[in-house]
Amino acid sequence: MGQMHVSLNSLPQTGAAVGWASGHTVVIDRAEGRAGGTGLGFNGGEMLALALGGCLCNDLRYMAETLATPLGPINVEVTLDLEGDPLLVVGALLTVDCALADGGEASAVIEAAIADSTVSNSVQRGIPVRFARR
Repeated sequence: MGQMHVSLNSLPQTGAAVGWASGHTVVIDRAEGRAGGTGLGFNGGEMLALALGGCLCNDLRYMAETLATPLGPINVEVTLDLEGDPLLVVGALLTVDCALADGGEASAVIEAAIADSTVSNSVQRGIPVRFARR
């Protein structure tokens, strides 16, 4: 149907990487002192949590527009459960706090956004991950 592409390159003079897509950038790094990390950016787990939560925030706005029900402020908290060696994400909890702009209940918007959320639906269904070398 479609594709999305991002690029990442090492950030000179650091152990970090810069990722970019659609004119936007983000720095990915490890905690200071961990495998050359300098703490300049998010680690991979944080990026996954941000992808889950950010996608839901966007979908809440999309659904509110589709349903013609404006939302007030949105707060989404994401907690990842980590286990094992190698460390794996074994669960995620997204906690949503928002109401309609008029203060009313936003349950219909929230449920529609959850059902439509690209990242969480993809993770829940298990996406195949392939690797290639140039």
